Amino acid sequence: MFGVVAALPFAVAAQPGEGVRDTAFALQFVVACYAGARLCAMVLAGRRRLVQGAFWLFCYLAMGIAPLAQSVLGRDPTPVVGPRSDTVLATALVLLGMVAFDVGTLLARNRPSLRRRARRPARVDRPRLWLLVGFSLLASSLLIVQLGGPAVFFTSREEIIAGLAEATAGEVDQETGEAGNALLRGFGTVPVLLSLLLLTRWLVTSRDARRRPGVLAAWALVLAVNVVVNNPVSNPRYWFLTVLFSLLFTVFPRSPVMYRASLALGVIVALLIFPFADRYRYADDAARPAATDSLLEPLTVKDYDQVGMFANHISYVEDGQHTFGRQLLGSVLFFVPRTLWEEKPLDSGVLVGEWMGTNNTNLSSPLWAELWIDFGPLGMTAGLLAVGYGAGRADRRYVDRTLHDPAPGNVFAVVVPLIAGYSFILLRGSLLQATGRIVIAALCLALVTSFRDRPDRRLR
Repeated sequence: MFGVVAALPFAVAAQPGEGVRDTAFALQFVVACYAGARLCAMVLAGRRRLVQGAFWLFCYLAMGIAPLAQSVLGRDPTPVVGPRSDTVLATALVLLGMVAFDVGTLLARNRPSLRRRARRPARVDRPRLWLLVGFSLLASSLLIVQLGGPAVFFTSREEIIAGLAEATAGEVDQETGEAGNALLRGFGTVPVLLSLLLLTRWLVTSRDARRRPGVLAAWALVLAVNVVVNNPVSNPRYWFLTVLFSLLFTVFPRSPVMYRASLALGVIVALLIFPFADRYRYADDAARPAATDSLLEPLTVKDYDQVGMFANHISYVEDGQHTFGRQLLGSVLFFVPRTLWEEKPLDSGVLVGEWMGTNNTNLSSPLWAELWIDFGPLGMTAGLLAVGYGAGRADRRYVDRTLHDPAPGNVFAVVVPLIAGYSFILLRGSLLQATGRIVIAALCLALVTSFRDRPDRRLR
């Protein structure tokens, strides 16, 4: 782990390339080393910190090593339209945001122990769980039928996008059609994943559940449907990371080996597999050879354009002004149609992409950039401090109340692994694209969660 995390920034920086070794390069090297040190601390820590571990894994890869490799080669996966000073500022603000996140986790650590504050636990209600399982199977079946059967999910993302466009071809405008696509795919993938996680938790913690043929059959059926709708071929890689992380931490909630291996292997998978998995985005790409003349070349793909896009957000604000919360409001009110809200904000990545004049506006908008474009440096720092505080509280509650709670229906035992996995999408952005699945997951969890003391209806 030391070789991958601690020595890798030095190895990348020592590679030959056409990049300029300037202030931006030096700051990027510091960011990679800082994130690498914090990721090592997460791996070696005695307490499992799922949400914090996911944050530092993302920072190390997407905000550290990949931009460092791009700086060495002098290649940006997405064009940076502003002056070099904007890249310098973006890199410095990334480092500032990571420090603010650390301060937030320290503040959470100094709060009174969660064990002293007795609260009524949230538990899964058994009849409601079966209702969720039934609904999720129906929603996923609808998605599969609308796209032409299970086989299309093992072709390419291009086929999925084309199938979704055809399924909503009768909508009155493009925005309504895109919203329909998002809802169809969201309800077809999120509820069935939650059903799998909740059933898995039940089976892992209850011997009685493992003796029930009905529970085993339902779990096998839900697993098979997840293999179809949530496989890595037809889904964005960050969503598959959500599926993988949440499932691993649900199956092995108390294993320190699995926790450490997940973070360590996450680095290897992201560096070696993620760039080549992009070949399955489009049907023609799968037949192309994955040849490259540089070990750093795979890290210049568009999925690792976060620092460059942050610099473009800074250039966009310098060309106009901060949006003072409008972008965040548009993400929260994503469900409001533009026919009722004519000045509804665009997706932040799309907004900046259109300002840049790029043909492809499906661009990332990392959390740093989302906070910057709305609230400036103070708001960005405060926002990431709040994120760090929330991550610290969630991890503390997970350790203090969940790992030592053998109840099969402990909702938090599923929620925290899911948050840890989905944090990759939230950190990469944009928030508007990430909000829909969050709302669907929240509705599903509200459906199955009970705070009443009804042991006969709880999972046992």
